[in-house]
Amino acid sequence: MIHHGDTEARSKLLHEHLTEQVIGAAIEVHRELGPGLMESVYEECLCHELYLRKLKFERQMALPVRYKGVSLDCGYRIDLVVEDSLILELKCMEHILPVHEAQPLTYLKLTGKRVGLILNFNVPVLTRGGIVRKVL
Repeated sequence: MIHHGDTEARSKLLHEHLTEQVIGAAIEVHRELGPGLMESVYEECLCHELYLRKLKFERQMALPVRYKGVSLDCGYRIDLVVEDSLILELKCMEHILPVHEAQPLTYLKLTGKRVGLILNFNVPVLTRGGIVRKVL
């Protein structure tokens, strides 16, 4: 018999394992390319790395906003959704600002997903200030 808490613990572990895999893929891309390229280059290479790791993903996923029962296209696009559960926002900036940290939280609320990552490739070492994890 599975208790509700067991399911939540398993779900949390799944997201942690998936998050580790995605961060590993991002580190590999950053190690190969270094900082200073365009965001689209990192997205393309990260998608290739996710493919090599046999992770399913969707790129530039349109995210409509529900308003009074109607689905409206407001121009939101999620950079990547991995395994239909992890939202990725890719950045190439000097610093992640609070407005950038709010973006994946908005996407999590609109999609009902629980975990999102901001990956800022414009840093000397990705694991030092280049990764922000957001959980709802």
